[in-house]
Amino acid sequence: MDEKKGVYKVSDLSLAKAGKLRIEWAESRMPVLMALRQKYRKTKPLKGFKIAGCLHVTKETGVLVKTFVEAGAEVSWSGCNPLSTQDDVAAALAADGVSIFAWHGMNVEEFYWCIEETLRFKPNLTLDDGADLIFTIHNKHQELVPNVIGGTEETTTGVHRLRSMAEAGALQYPVIAVNDAETKWDFDNVYGTGQSTLDGILRATSVLFAGKNVVVAGFGHCGRGVALRAKGLGANVIVTEVSPTTSLKATLEGFRVMTMDEAAAVGDIFITATGVKDIIVLRHFKSMKDGAIVCNTGHYDCEVNIHDLEKLKKSVREVRANNEEYLLKNGRRIYLLAKGRLVNLAAAEGHPSEVMDMSFANQFMSQLRLAELFRKKNRLENKVYDIPKEQDQEIATVKLSTMGISIDKLTAEQSKYLNDYSSGT
Repeated sequence: MDEKKGVYKVSDLSLAKAGKLRIEWAESRMPVLMALRQKYRKTKPLKGFKIAGCLHVTKETGVLVKTFVEAGAEVSWSGCNPLSTQDDVAAALAADGVSIFAWHGMNVEEFYWCIEETLRFKPNLTLDDGADLIFTIHNKHQELVPNVIGGTEETTTGVHRLRSMAEAGALQYPVIAVNDAETKWDFDNVYGTGQSTLDGILRATSVLFAGKNVVVAGFGHCGRGVALRAKGLGANVIVTEVSPTTSLKATLEGFRVMTMDEAAAVGDIFITATGVKDIIVLRHFKSMKDGAIVCNTGHYDCEVNIHDLEKLKKSVREVRANNEEYLLKNGRRIYLLAKGRLVNLAAAEGHPSEVMDMSFANQFMSQLRLAELFRKKNRLENKVYDIPKEQDQEIATVKLSTMGISIDKLTAEQSKYLNDYSSGT
């Protein structure tokens, strides 16, 4: 472990060269964020602002952090999951002078220590993936609240958590729900999660998807993406849900819908994507086939009840990286991937850079918006806010242009027609 007290703590600084190459590769795949970096590197609109970030330390995050720095911000960073940090990227950021506290394989105590370290420099902006940073400020560091002008949240689980705080009157500064942008959840969550989840499963197992019964728990944006990609590889996809309307959508998209109690007995591969605890519990493990593979792609590791699995085990061993074989007392084997944590980040590299380009462009623009509002002395109320529609469309337009795609525009007459409520048959 390499550490400079109060500045950084990473696994191995000697990995910095490799990390820089990975970041450079991501930069070549993220034209929207790079365009924003080019636009703001001279004017430095974030100069004087301190951003504390708690987000997966991946090559794409490296691009985002460097963009903040180029725009003038001071940054202090931690990873938002114990198994998602790419150690070479963390080393590269530390070597470039970024304050960062993150390494792969930390325990829960170390995870929160890292968050605490990022708060030492008293941020006035926060950036979260899962809301652990925001909650730590609210729960343990009330003295920092007056200095924080706002924050942003990256993922569905975090947004749900923050909206609950706001409804309870507990949220003490405004937060922009980056996750709820169309250019985030319809792309990052669907196409990013879909591809990266299967990538993680394949790296951990090398299993053939074609012909397998793949059980996807949850048919939100993430679950839908996973289901579509598994179907594309020839799997027989089963969806479990609690929402009647969402279940109908899954059915009409060609997926079988059943309860987890029913699915447990027939599934070959189980993937949880709900954001809710105890999706797979003791009775499900008891009815699973010999050789069943279980993993999670939701933010927290509570969707698969590992304590229940432990109750049934005779022994456990790691048979491949991020793949543990649980031999049960009944002689059956269940394979748990990535210790029940985010399989797409723990066992793979996370979402492709191309989709993170739009998500992180939204992060940058939202942080910039909070800073600009502060400068204008126009602070938002302590609520959770959506991304402005105009920002969504602007980012999508830039993305299309980088892909060489042109689209039609409404004529003046068409626009008039759309806004003329008197027009009829």
